[in-house]
Amino acid sequence: MKTGKLLYFVEKYISNTKTGVSENNENTLEIFAKDIKIEPTPQNGVFVSNWPGKYAIGLTGNIATGKSVVRRMLEHLGAYTIDADALAHRVIAKGAPGYQPVLDKFGTWLLEKDGQINRSKLGRLVFADGQALAELEDIIHPYVGQAVDLLGKRASQPVIVVEAIKLLESDLRNKCDAIWVTDAPQEVQVERLIRKRGMSREDALQRVHSQSAQREKLAAAKVIISNNGSYDDLWKQVTEAWKKIAPAETAEPTTQVLPRPITGSFSLQRGKPRDSQKIADLVTRLSKGKRTMGQDEVMEAFGDKAFLLLQMDNELVGLAGWQVENLVARTTDLYLDPKATADKALPLIMAEVERASSDLQCEASLVFPPMDLVGFDSVWKQVGYERRSPETLGVQAWVDAAMESMPKGSALFFKQLRTDRVLRPI
Repeated sequence: MKTGKLLYFVEKYISNTKTGVSENNENTLEIFAKDIKIEPTPQNGVFVSNWPGKYAIGLTGNIATGKSVVRRMLEHLGAYTIDADALAHRVIAKGAPGYQPVLDKFGTWLLEKDGQINRSKLGRLVFADGQALAELEDIIHPYVGQAVDLLGKRASQPVIVVEAIKLLESDLRNKCDAIWVTDAPQEVQVERLIRKRGMSREDALQRVHSQSAQREKLAAAKVIISNNGSYDDLWKQVTEAWKKIAPAETAEPTTQVLPRPITGSFSLQRGKPRDSQKIADLVTRLSKGKRTMGQDEVMEAFGDKAFLLLQMDNELVGLAGWQVENLVARTTDLYLDPKATADKALPLIMAEVERASSDLQCEASLVFPPMDLVGFDSVWKQVGYERRSPETLGVQAWVDAAMESMPKGSALFFKQLRTDRVLRPI
């Protein structure tokens, strides 16, 4: 199949659903079950439609201004969020539709020993050459646009947030009802890149200066989020802006009790930022002091993950902390009090993590339990997880997620949540 014939590939597994491809026009792919029609065009690669009944926020801002933190905060508040930049990474993974076009354009010198494209090498090339960056974007953007459109159509949430650093320069802008922009001083951006991504100061400055002017983004913004203070201040800005578009929703995050038909007196609570001190004390206690957390540290963690609290007889006896990134759920915090037996508590916790992750269209769930919970083989098997090593997961996005999140010396348990994956070639 020639490059560009089909710009987006989805493996669809739907019971009692027929999917047809027109034999008379090989340039058209129709997926009747989802009412999606994709036709390549010479100019932008695809005809797209808006998402009826849904309010779309386009979230942008230059690098290290806090876009991802704000996106996750909006996710906590009830939005369905899409990281278009993470989808761009999927596009060029081995076997994905953008992989070969990138090699054809820039050369096989970009390849690692395992056949994957070295994104660091590619980044250094394109961020030092404006024309090369434009050529890369011409390859990637059509695929990302189609993936975003599909995820938006599938989402059940009434508010959708699309995070993209190149939002205003792409067709994604036309899908959004409002533009939100995160802003931070340049020195703060550089400091964050050095601290969080391990860049040299020179590389950090190059990355900041290679992007379009922040003032152009600010001029297009309906909402500006200033990210140069505390996480508490950031939460206040986000919730105030959220209140204006979703007045019927709870404006301030609160703990929600999730009823579950479970024997005994177990109950679950979805932790919120106002519970930060309670979560910090619980982690310190259940880890027996091996991991001590303060309220500010938990507040910062809410920019990356969600917390689920397990109660028994009104006492907190368990905790799970997980994040959803690039359509992969990663549970990196999992603690149980000895009072909460694993055979009762783990199925309850994991069922809720999976339910919440499935709402976000996750393809896979990765769990990294502490060693005292690794040995419950029958329990993990009961809830559908198997012990794996990252390199055996097969799908590159899952492998990357495992390698990025797996603590040193820990175990990995894996469960596939969806059989229809985004950006998978036929």
